[in-house]
Formats: sequence, structure tokens, C-alpha cells
Amino acid sequence: MNGKDQEKFRKWFKPSWSYVIGAVLLSILQVVTLVVTQEPLGITSAFSFWAMRLQGVLGLGMPGHVEMVTQLLGARETLWFEDNLVTLRNLGIILGALLSALLASQFRLKKIKSGQQVLAAALGGLLMGYGSSIAAGCNIGAFFSGIGSMSLSGWVFGFFLFVGALIGGKLLLRFLI
Repeated sequence: MNGKDQEKFRKWFKPSWSYVIGAVLLSILQVVTLVVTQEPLGITSAFSFWAMRLQGVLGLGMPGHVEMVTQLLGARETLWFEDNLVTLRNLGIILGALLSALLASQFRLKKIKSGQQVLAAALGGLLMGYGSSIAAGCNIGAFFSGIGSMSLSGWVFGFFLFVGALIGGKLLLRFLI
């Protein structure tokens, strides 16, 4: 890269973007997602497809499970990576986050501090996964899609999400940091 290209790179990728820019980009992503997939932004529904297909490949599927998930999610049992737009979007989010961290020179592999940190992360991930499963969605679908469609439930969810984040932050500071 020459000097002018490096200057442009530093201008767009080195400093953090403002919350306004982030909000505008998320809004645009929500609209594009709605137009392309004909459904609101969501993440967790793909995990059911992944688990269902993995169970089938490993021969562990329960009788009637495929039909139940298909009926609940309104989709075909054959959906896999290349056929499922939610899965493709999930992979795009993961790769996009990696790319943005790399471009901003913020990607770091960090040393695990303690077994307590690993246990807390694993327990938190399991609880979040279980919660999103029994709630039939995650905070992306409930919050962003709810507010984007002008639903009161999105705003109510957002309020309690904020309260939960405050409580979770206090617990994190008290017990893990």
C-alpha cells in the first residue's frame, strides 16, 4: 500500500465507529435481510437445523424430531448450510466480525485466566442457548426485529434486556473480576 492508501485505511478501519454509524448499519442490515429472506433478522433458528442434521448424520435422531422441528420452524428437513439463508447469514456474521477485528488490528488471542473463567463462559453459553431455545428466538429476533417492526414487545424486551445487562454486569464484577 502506498501512503495515500494507508491514510484511507487508517481513516475507515483504525478508529472505532460511533454508535450512530453502528445503529444505521444495523438498520440497513435489518431492511436488507427482510427484503432478501422475507423474514426478520434472526440467529438461533439455524442451530436447530444444524443439530437436526448432525443427529441424522450420526444416526442419533429421535423418531418424530425432524417432523417436529420442521413444523415448528416451517422449513424443510433438508436445509443445510447451502440451502438455509439463516445459516449463511450466521457464517457471514462470524466471518464479518473476524474480518473487522483483523482490519482494525484488534484481533487478539487471549490467555485463559482461570478455570473459573472457563466454567463461567461455558455455563453462560449453555444458559443462553437453552434460553433462546425455549423462548423460540434470541435477543436479535426479539429486540432488533421487534423494534424494527414497531412492535411494543421489542421495546419491552429492550427495557428488560437493559435491566438484565445491569444485573449481569454487577454479578460479573462481583464474582469473576
